[in-house]
Amino acid sequence: MKVLQVELDQGRGYPIYIGSGLLAQPELLTRHIRSKQVVVVTNETIAPLYLSALQATLSAYQLETVVLPDGEQYKTLQYLEKIFDHLLAKKFSRNSTLIALGGGVIGDMGGFAAACYQRGIAFVQIPTTLLAQVDSSVGGKTGVNHPLGKNMIGAFYQPQCVIADADVLDTLDDRQLSAGLAEVIKYGLIRDPEFLQWLEANMPLLIARDKAALAYAIERSCANKAAVVGEDEFESGVRATLNLGHTFGHAIETGSGYGHYLHGEAVAIGTCFAADLSRRLGWLNDKDVERIVALFKAARLPVTPPADMTPEQYVDLMAVDKKNVDGKIRVILLKQVGKASLPVNVDLDPLQATLKGYVG
Repeated sequence: MKVLQVELDQGRGYPIYIGSGLLAQPELLTRHIRSKQVVVVTNETIAPLYLSALQATLSAYQLETVVLPDGEQYKTLQYLEKIFDHLLAKKFSRNSTLIALGGGVIGDMGGFAAACYQRGIAFVQIPTTLLAQVDSSVGGKTGVNHPLGKNMIGAFYQPQCVIADADVLDTLDDRQLSAGLAEVIKYGLIRDPEFLQWLEANMPLLIARDKAALAYAIERSCANKAAVVGEDEFESGVRATLNLGHTFGHAIETGSGYGHYLHGEAVAIGTCFAADLSRRLGWLNDKDVERIVALFKAARLPVTPPADMTPEQYVDLMAVDKKNVDGKIRVILLKQVGKASLPVNVDLDPLQATLKGYVG
């Protein structure tokens, strides 16, 4: 087992446990639980697979479960309220602990519920998708979607620990695995060119679910994420670079209807948009863009945008983004392969040129 540490001020740092068979090691979990009251928030896909094992591990606790529908379309205030209803009905106190058992949607919703319930209770992330293990479970971003914008209602709220058990990826379908690889590739593009080269050489092993290759990719991705979050917890600077491709990607997710594209799929398309725009600004050349697109294709990810979304629709949706300032659309671009820019104010002319001209 590997243990990485997210270093935060005021003693709020926490460990990321990475390895196989971790769900069968109760001490990893119980050392972070504050009282006898524990609630597990999960979804209808994950509950039949892993909930019983967790219940056995926590048999000495007053354990409650909230099982939500599976999918981005349920990441709403309406379904968040079901968690609060259960906690209040069972009279859970401020010393209780919430465990988020699932992918990014469950982690975001569970974390936001923990941040809000009685002004904050402890929570633990047990991510069950590759995307959640390498990205969304680390860093404390929590929240829900709004019909007009993805992740527009939320809070920064850090977990007590993250338990990334690689064995749970055995039940992950191929589409979800590829979606997670989009966020893995991101780390190579924004700050780790050596890792990017490794990914280009080893993508066939990752697609084939080679255990050693996946374990290395998870560890390296989490190390990158932990370093960025430790430097800039509240995204006032370098943490914004983690959003490469996300402004375009969020527009795709919102415009096409939540749940149509997986988050990683939308990020892959969005990163190709960002690479194209970086080329138009003179920061990348044609070969750089071709290299990036080729890697996403090797990961079996989409690289072409939805045919039914217009450039005007993108611009309208991208205007609702947390990075924007004073009404200006701001995006993360690539200064070079392996080095991201901080948020860039984008003029409409090159943006429109990318939106109209990018063909994948």
